[in-house]
Parts: sequence; C-alpha cells; structure tokens
Amino acid sequence: MQKMAELLGLRDECGEGSWGAPALAGSCLAGNRLNLDVYPDGCRRFLQLFKEQQGEVVLQVEFLRLSSNDCLLDITLGSLPHLKHLKSLVLKGGHARDEFGSYQHGSLTSLPPDFGNLKCLTHLDLSFNRFSTLPSCILHLPSLCVLLVSHNSLVTLPEDFGSLSKLTFFSAMKNQLKDLPPSIGELSMLQNLDLSENALELLPEEIGNLHNCTELDLSGNRLSSIPDSLANLKSLRRLHLHSNLLVTVPASLASLPNLSRLDLQNNCLRAIPAEIQTLPYVHVRGNPLGETEPSPQADKSSTRRLKRLFLASGEDSFTVTSEGCRVVLACGIHFYFPPGAASDPVRICFRSLMPDPQWVKLRHHDVLLSRVLELQPHGVQFQQEVQIWMPYISPQTPHQHEVVVRTFSGQSWSDLKTRVKRKGKSKKSVAHCCVLHFSWFLVVSRLVQNECKVPAEGTLLFSSVDPNIKVIFPPGATKEPRSVKLQVLPVSAEEIQDITANAGCRASPLLCLSQDSAVDFLKPVRIQLPLPPGVTGLNLDRSRLHILHGDLEGQTWNDITSEVVLEFTHLYAVFEVTHFSWYWLWYTTKTYIGGIAKKVYERLRLYQVNFIALQRKKDPEQVLLQCVPKHKVEPVLKKLQDRYRGPEPSDMVEMFEGEQFFAAFERGISIDMDRPDCVDGRLSFIFYSHLKNMKEIYVTSPVDRKGQAVKGQVSFYRGAVPDSIPEDASRRRKGPDSLWLATLPIKLPQLKRRWDDNPGPLFGFSFPPLNLGNAETGYLTQANLLSIARRVGADWQSIGLNLGLTYQQIERIGYNNREDLNKQILDMLFSWAQQNSEDPECVSKLIAAMKESGRQDIADEVEAIIELGRQKYSESIRRVGLEQESSTEDSAIAM
Repeated sequence: MQKMAELLGLRDECGEGSWGAPALAGSCLAGNRLNLDVYPDGCRRFLQLFKEQQGEVVLQVEFLRLSSNDCLLDITLGSLPHLKHLKSLVLKGGHARDEFGSYQHGSLTSLPPDFGNLKCLTHLDLSFNRFSTLPSCILHLPSLCVLLVSHNSLVTLPEDFGSLSKLTFFSAMKNQLKDLPPSIGELSMLQNLDLSENALELLPEEIGNLHNCTELDLSGNRLSSIPDSLANLKSLRRLHLHSNLLVTVPASLASLPNLSRLDLQNNCLRAIPAEIQTLPYVHVRGNPLGETEPSPQADKSSTRRLKRLFLASGEDSFTVTSEGCRVVLACGIHFYFPPGAASDPVRICFRSLMPDPQWVKLRHHDVLLSRVLELQPHGVQFQQEVQIWMPYISPQTPHQHEVVVRTFSGQSWSDLKTRVKRKGKSKKSVAHCCVLHFSWFLVVSRLVQNECKVPAEGTLLFSSVDPNIKVIFPPGATKEPRSVKLQVLPVSAEEIQDITANAGCRASPLLCLSQDSAVDFLKPVRIQLPLPPGVTGLNLDRSRLHILHGDLEGQTWNDITSEVVLEFTHLYAVFEVTHFSWYWLWYTTKTYIGGIAKKVYERLRLYQVNFIALQRKKDPEQVLLQCVPKHKVEPVLKKLQDRYRGPEPSDMVEMFEGEQFFAAFERGISIDMDRPDCVDGRLSFIFYSHLKNMKEIYVTSPVDRKGQAVKGQVSFYRGAVPDSIPEDASRRRKGPDSLWLATLPIKLPQLKRRWDDNPGPLFGFSFPPLNLGNAETGYLTQANLLSIARRVGADWQSIGLNLGLTYQQIERIGYNNREDLNKQILDMLFSWAQQNSEDPECVSKLIAAMKESGRQDIADEVEAIIELGRQKYSESIRRVGLEQESSTEDSAIAM
C-alpha cells in the first residue's frame, strides 16, 4: 500500500493528470483502504490507477469507497469485480446537492452480473441511489454480512432473498417496499433489521424465525397488525413500531425476555393488552386510547356511522356532538372527532389568518408552509384526541428539514407530534396531528430535530440527517434525566465558496445542541463531527482547523480551538464539552474566522428574491404586485403572461423569512380605495418564501387622464426589521436610503371615458341608498359597488349567473343596454343588490360568485372592504365601551 501512495505522488510530480499535490493524492490511501468518495473526481483517479497498476497493488485493496454521484461510476463498475480481495465496498450517493440544497441520489440503478464474483465481500453500502429492484448478483455474494440499501426506490425484495445466509445487518429504510418475501425468515444470523419508512402493509409469519435478531425497526409503515410470530424473537431487545396504523398488538410480545424498548407511538391503538401496559419500556403516546377495545368489525361500523360535514366557502362554524363526526373545510382542512370526544354539543368556530411576524415568531431556518388556523372556543378540553389534517406547501429541502404542526398556547408556540402524508387523488401534502384542546395552528418546516432523554447511566444521540454526527453521554454526566435536542444544518463547499469568495474555506455541518436544564453536565460530553469536505486525517493541517462556538442566535462565533482537546480519525474530529450551544468546524487559512462564520451564517438565512409589477391587459388599472424567490420568477411570469403585461422583474434583493416590506405608488398614481393592509398610503407585505407574497389592487390617478397617459411607478421599501436577524444586518438596514429595495414603472393609459362623465348619478340609473351586510361585519355601500362595477368588464354575464340571475334576466339586461358595456354591468350588479339587500348572507354570496367566475381579484377587494368594516366597528365598540366604563368610574368616585 505504501508503494501505491508513492506511485500516486510520483505521477503528480511528473505533471501528468490533475490530481493536485502529492500529499493530497496520496491522502486517499490508508493501509489497505482506498477512500475516493471525498473527491469529486474519485472514479477518474481509480480508473487511472487501475489501468497503470492492475497487476500490482490495486488488486490488493480490501476497503474501497466511491461516490455514486460521480459521472464515471458506470465505467468504474466494470473494474470492481477484479478486486478479488475486496471486503468492504461503499457506493453511496448523497455527496452532491441540487440547486435547492437537497442531497442528490446517486446514479446507480443496476450492477454488472459478474459483481457476484467478489467472494470476499462482507460489507456493501448502496444507500442514496436509484435502485427499484435489488440486483440479482448481490444474492451470489457468499460472504456478505452487512447490506445497506436505504434511500432508494425498492418496491420489493427478491423471492430468494433468504439465500444471503451470513447476513447480520440489513437496512432498507426510506424505500417503497410494500411486502416482504417469506424467505426473509431464512436469515438465521440476522441481528439488526431496519425496514422503517416504507409502505409495508403486512408482514409474513416467517419473520418470527429471525431468532438472533436483537433490533427490529418497522416504524413509519402502513401496518395495521403484526403477526403473533414476533413473540418467537427471543433475542429481540428493541422493537420499533411507531408511526404505523396499528389497531391491535399481540399480548404475547410481553413474554419476550430481553426486550428493553417497545415503541408503539402514533398508531391507531384504542386499547393495549394489560400484559403490555404494565411494562416500563413501552411508549404509547399519540394513540386514541379508550377504556375499551372495540372489535375491528365494530370499529369499522362505527366509522361508517359517523356524520360527515362538508363546509362550503363562507361557512365559519359547525357543531360537534357526543356522537362524533368528520368535518371537511372548503380550504382542504379535515377534522376527525371520535365518538365521546365532546360530552356536550360544542359549537366550533374557525378562521384562516395571515401570519403576523410580531405574533408568529419563526425560529432560525424555519419555513412557513401554511396560513394560521384559529379554532374556537380556545382551550376547550376534549375527552379524546381530535385529529387534524392541514394541507401545506411542500418544502424544497426535504432531507435536512421536517414538517411539523405548531400550536400557540396563548403565551408561546410549541411543536406537535406530526405525521406527513399525501391525501386524496391530487396527492396533496397534509400534516396530521392529534390535540385535546383548540387554539391556533400552523405548519412549518424546521431543521430535523433528534432528541433523547439522557439518563444517569449515559446514552448516545446521533443525527438522522448525518449519522456521522454523534453526541456521547458518559455514565454520570447527569444525576437527573434531562432532555437533549440536536439539529444539523449541512453547508456545501459551493455555498461557502460563493459567500466568502475563497476556495480555501470549508466547513462541516453546523451542529445545534440544546437541553432543558440550565446546569452544565457533570462529566464532559464527547462530540463527533465529520471533517470538512476534502479534508482527511492524513492530509490535515491542524493549524487551519478551527472549532467555533456560537450563541443561540448566531450573533457571535468564538474560536475555542485552544480551549478543547481535539482528537482526529481519518474522517472525524472529536472533542469534549460540558455545556451545549452551537458548534461549527472550519478549515481555512484565515485568522479572523469568527467574522467569516458570522457572515456565512447570516447569508444562509437570506432568500434571493425579485419583485414583479404587472398590469392586467383588459384592465390596466388592476396591478399585480408580487415578491418571488429568484428560482421561481420564470415559471411565475410564464403563468401570468397571457393575462398580464409589465416591465421586467426588479434586480435581485435579499430578504429574511417573515420580513416585512411595503409597496408605494408614486409619481401621480395612488391606491384607489381604503384598505386594511395600508399603512400611511403604503401596502404592507410579509415575505414568506413558500407562500404567495402577492396582491392585486386597483390604482387611480388624480391627474386628468383624458389628454394623456400617466407614467408613474411603484417602489418597494423594507419595513420593520425582524427581531431575530443578525445585528450586523440590522445595522445595515437603518437609514432612509437603506430602506429602498426596488422601483418598477407603472403606466395608466389615456382615459377614454370615465364612469362619472355621464349625466345622472349612475348613467341614468336611480336607486335608493344601498347598504349590503350589517354593522358588525361592515357594509358594502353604493360607492363600494360602483368601484367594484368598474372592475367587472366582460365577465359580467358569468358573474350575474353565479349571483343567481336567470338567463332571461341576463339577456334582457344585455339587450336593454346593448350599446354600453358599463350600463350592462351597472344594471346587473345594482339590480341584484336591490333584490338582495335584506339578505344577511348577500355579501358572502357576492364573494363566492366572484370566485366562481374566476375573479379572485374582485373577491379579495370585497373581503378587504369587509375586513376594514370589521376593524372600524370593533374600534367604535371598544371606544364606546371605554367611555361607558370611564363614566361608571366617575359616578362611583362621585358617590
């Protein structure tokens, strides 16, 4: 092996190829191990080495690692069967990321047939690839003990999978397995079986023949039952069955002599056998447990009898009785109230709210995926858990983020146990949670959080995002058990290079640790972090390696390298701490690394966006304003180009999730009407990267447009700075010049005819004063209807029909005003208003008609008018109430 390293070094010294310095070229080799997956051109290096030294040292390699993201991997596979001494082979993907930051799966879909000639191979890792079936050549590996095929697309396993008689460890997590072959019971030496996060619905009875199995993970599947034969697994220590659809579990599991953990959380268990309930290591949270266990037939029949409520748009309440019900809202939110959840009838009121950043406090790297759902009465306690399914917009970084439902208690937000699934024919993503009381709910994407309870005897916690990151708690680290949470933010070398403009800067994933205790650990806790990309223990320059300690807001990063004892292996750095915070491993020649890390961390939280200002082709006074993430600009414009026209998008700017900004119309253009989202004449927006930051508004000009067009503009300005952004960014945003973001031109064409150019109040129409609605919700006045009529245009017939007018009425209105579109619109709208002025639901009907006619813009305008009326009414009631209270107090004082 030393000879191979020398050969690699000599090749570089001779100037052939482009492997870099001899030290780097030789660093991939350690003893009989060849680690090439840390290099972007690892396969090219291997092929050159194999070609020139085939008869010598290369064939003696026993441990080989290659990246399946390498474009030359297919060619390299043909050489691997020649490595007769190979014992361990790693062909993993996940070494590259796409444009959204998600880990890319490798390119492997098959293996060459002569792959089965590797008679010495005991360890094979094919994770993060694209296998849909397991290559048959794997079944011909007689010495194979460890097989990892996680994060692929396997639908089934071969029928003769049991022929791998020496297999002791098998992981197929995160695939699409629907069933297992009976031959799996023939794996008599298997000790660890991980089939989590698949689509398994049934297990074969033969799984009970795995007598040496110590850990079995079946979590995150679709199992409704498990076979009694699992009670034969006498060596089993840990059984993971959480996040399935289990309605029952066999009582015989209690007889397993070595079982130390049985996880049944987040299933559909209404009852648990008494033998299992008494066991101290059973975890059952998230199940609809009741006092009795109904039979499956009775449960199905009671489900069929449950009342189903489908609420239309505009409805905002429903009643739940002790019989239970299923409720579906028009926005796609589902509820399941089991029988007995409410002892007495309860009126449930709901509404959907736009999140206010002063109230909805997002944490670092959180992404908002839904509006806020408010359920009233707040705090009402149910006898059984109510299930809620909330649709959300799928995030674009699924590997390092997880979706959770977050609820507000009145004082703080907390995350609920959440399951994610795709529901209905459209396969929309929904987040499922169970609650005992109602308040406010929303869906967010957060960094994947791993947590554990640290006992006095110690434990191990590792990251599911990057299993190479581990935290080891020794015995005696704590006297009382404490909860510990771990989150990881992967940072690619490309991101570091783009931000720092320095190809020499590299960093490991950012590790965020927290605990529920303010007391330091009694003994040092060991932390293992992977070395930065391209750095190994053999080519490591220790003077360039820095351990940074960050506060919980990422405001300061201190270099603590000299304060800790660093140990190194070929791939990892290990150090010890007694208190938790954020830790980041950097490799650079720079001296003031804390400032660089602070800059990088700030930029990682920023989104690059563009502003759009478009005018509707049929009605240029209708303006669409939108803030769009940079990568979405082209598809958004393509979708709008048939109905809108306008200038090119603005230059790119950067914004934080939940940041406020304003749009102001200038140079002779103003907003046409009073709106509740206007602040000092400016439209208020909140930027959320996955929600539509879009508003359609109507503008006007006080300038006389009969003679010429008005060339104005819309400018975008920063608003209040969120509390959680870095201090430096906050300082840079202060001052009048720093508030401006972008300006786009708006042109209102020459006005050919104004609504008020005609004699008479409304083109000759005369109606008594109109007030649709009521004082509490706000009125639609005659002036409001006139403003709405100006927007209707050629859609008036469709709107009239959706308002309930007959075809004959529409035809008559059209004929009577056949030479004037404006009169047709006014006649239709005001005739309907006059006929329905006494109907308390008329405003809701008008909003629904606009939506059904494809005029969401007008529906939004009406809702804005109504919301403004609500606010004014509430303020007047509050003001009157305060005056009355003041008068009462004055009278009391006088007495």
